Amino acid sequence: MTTAAIIVAAGRGTRAGGDQPKQWRVLAGRRVIDWSVALFHGTAGIDLTVVVLHPDDLDLYTPPPGVMVTTGGASRDASVRCGLSALEGAGVTRVLIHDVARPCTPPAVIAAVLAALDKAPAAAPGLPVTDALWRAEDGTVTGLQPRDGLYRAQTPQGFAYAALLAAHRAHQGPAADDVEVARAAGIGVVITPGHEDNLKITTPEDFARAERILTGQGTGMDIRLGNGYDVHRFGPGDHVMLCGVRVPHGRGLVGHSDADVGMHAVTDAIYGALAMGDIGRHFPPSDPQWKGAASHIFLRHAVKLAQENGFMISNIDCTLVCEYPKIGPHAAAMQAAMAAIMGLSGDRISVKATTSERLGFTGREEGIAALATATLVKP
Repeated sequence: MTTAAIIVAAGRGTRAGGDQPKQWRVLAGRRVIDWSVALFHGTAGIDLTVVVLHPDDLDLYTPPPGVMVTTGGASRDASVRCGLSALEGAGVTRVLIHDVARPCTPPAVIAAVLAALDKAPAAAPGLPVTDALWRAEDGTVTGLQPRDGLYRAQTPQGFAYAALLAAHRAHQGPAADDVEVARAAGIGVVITPGHEDNLKITTPEDFARAERILTGQGTGMDIRLGNGYDVHRFGPGDHVMLCGVRVPHGRGLVGHSDADVGMHAVTDAIYGALAMGDIGRHFPPSDPQWKGAASHIFLRHAVKLAQENGFMISNIDCTLVCEYPKIGPHAAAMQAAMAAIMGLSGDRISVKATTSERLGFTGREEGIAALATATLVKP
């Protein structure tokens, strides 16, 4: 299963004021578009990211590695079709469509849409309408509109890719959002929990509110640091598993699982940031089912817990301590392997090594130690 995110950023955004479209304006130290792309690129569960730009704006954006750029059309639905078409042949099975003007979307909102797509053909976040609704004419109230069953629509909106592409190509006329296009094609859409912070920047006043959210003012941004430490001794073998990479060596590492000391340290760092114990609590060594288990099982469990609790993993730093094997030739592969397992971009993961100057058990080449730090952020 491959999931892509399409960020629709081809609009002109004139109601937001300023001398340039709102996606290019600076907000809390970064441009709106940079905040919105970061919500998806390198996020667990998202494999590809596509940014749809106005043809005049191509020179304004240098995409991060792994982000695709395509040009949009004259309307929002036309731009979504461009993004969908750009993904043809990429093996995409699910797609999320997100408005670039929603840079404050909490990770839990995205996670809920992804979870709903496991069972439904389409899902979108919404908030129940709680205010009274009036009908008006010439500035005068002419009646009331019952609010029962009414929701305020948000993005990202998620769909089975092939079904949404077919629905867009068959749709005639404009559409307020992709839910309207899907429903016109007979696709049922599940409503997932939205969030008040998931505002769409539309007016000049929205920039001030978005800045407060992104800088943590009034919302209590939650930033967590976790540390992990692990040790495994050498034993018989012809290789060691380090950060998801098989490294040839004259000895192996001894452990209940595959003894990937680096991955264990990173996993414990995430658990620690969540205040949820360590690997032993979640995968007891006394349980025979984990004998010889691949350590990516543990790491993916920790990443999933972080996501389910509304956190995004900002970065991981892992240091391996050993005399041999030499880590440098394998560090890039380890970084890539960890990024793939965690669903993060490679520039959010550091894997490095040091020796202990022939001191201690690592210096005597009796084993390998690893230290890791994880930073988790909940907007």
